[in-house]
Amino acid sequence: MAPIGSPAPRETGRETIERARARASLIPDLLVEAQRVANTVYSGWHGRRKRGIGENFWQFRQYTPGENMSRIDWRRSARDEANIYVQDKEWQATHTVWLWVDESPSMLFKSDTATVAKQSRALVLAFAMAELLARSGERVGWLGVTRPILSRNAAEKLAEALILADPQTEFPIEPDLGPHSDLILFSDFLDPIETNKERLESLFKRGARGHVVQIVDPVEEVFPYSGRVEFSDPETGEKFTAGNAETLKQDYETEIATRTEAMRQNTASLNWSFVRHHTDRLASEVLGALHLHLGERA
Repeated sequence: MAPIGSPAPRETGRETIERARARASLIPDLLVEAQRVANTVYSGWHGRRKRGIGENFWQFRQYTPGENMSRIDWRRSARDEANIYVQDKEWQATHTVWLWVDESPSMLFKSDTATVAKQSRALVLAFAMAELLARSGERVGWLGVTRPILSRNAAEKLAEALILADPQTEFPIEPDLGPHSDLILFSDFLDPIETNKERLESLFKRGARGHVVQIVDPVEEVFPYSGRVEFSDPETGEKFTAGNAETLKQDYETEIATRTEAMRQNTASLNWSFVRHHTDRLASEVLGALHLHLGERA
């Protein structure tokens, strides 16, 4: 993602088309992987954990005089001579969850220690979230690509729309996200600290509750390089050669730690959630964390 005020050189039309075609060819496989991941965590996925309108059983409780007697569970009551019980359903109310995946060049990075590129993992996570949310009856939209969709196959519809869209390299701007919506952002957030802060604050002012997922390749955390190494900026193409790369390790790790803590503080100040995910870890770990955070804000 290019910093505000000093954007990276724009791709030529041919480069954009080639990259869009390459991504489009991957999306069907990524969607299949996302559905597999969603299936592994769906058994633990539940609604908003409040009493109310819904189809799923939540708990038994004692009958209160004056309630509609049709709600009494006579089978359960028969096991207790002293009390009469009713079934409570779990509260389920449809609201909107917006998704967005950063597809700028830095997200294409994949080291030898990772199984997938950052962009591929981010797309799998986003599609898996769309699958789980759709099964729960939520509206799901993709910023900059499609309006919210209320459908059991929302993930497939979002994938189809994304195939036809240009790579999402610009930070999303939506005029009105709505006060009862959630926004999940997947990115490496490698821009300057102040730039990231300004962007998150601009979305916060549009009313959505935010959830930030920072996607990190393992080598971006530990800096394993030594000797003479040429580094290349995927956003600008600028190159830098270090004659003795290990001398940069301490400063690099300090910078990474500073940036991570700044992101934690920035999201916390907005009452947003923050998850940091390494591409050598299981995708299901992120889905579990997001589910927890979404539930906390219900």
